[in-house]
Amino acid sequence: MLWLRDNPTISGLFNLGTGQARSWWDMAKAMFAAVNRACTIEFMDMPVEMSVSYQNYTQADIGKLRSAGYDRPFTSLEDGVRDYISNYLAKDDIYR
Repeated sequence: MLWLRDNPTISGLFNLGTGQARSWWDMAKAMFAAVNRACTIEFMDMPVEMSVSYQNYTQADIGKLRSAGYDRPFTSLEDGVRDYISNYLAKDDIYR
């Protein structure tokens, strides 16, 4: 957002992400690591009625953003999860 603010001639809809596919398993491991806990997850088969509509693969195509001139690296999943847990979830809610 700050890059777009600093480049006011660039506009449009852009996919944001690292451009690398990551799994729910990767996110779960990052969450456990962020709270310094052993990763204990039990897997189960997905119900058939869910599997027909479940999107099991995503990867942001960031080509348009890169073509517009954005060349900085993105925050890794692990660093983003750690930052969110440490700096938001683990803090007292100032609105309570």
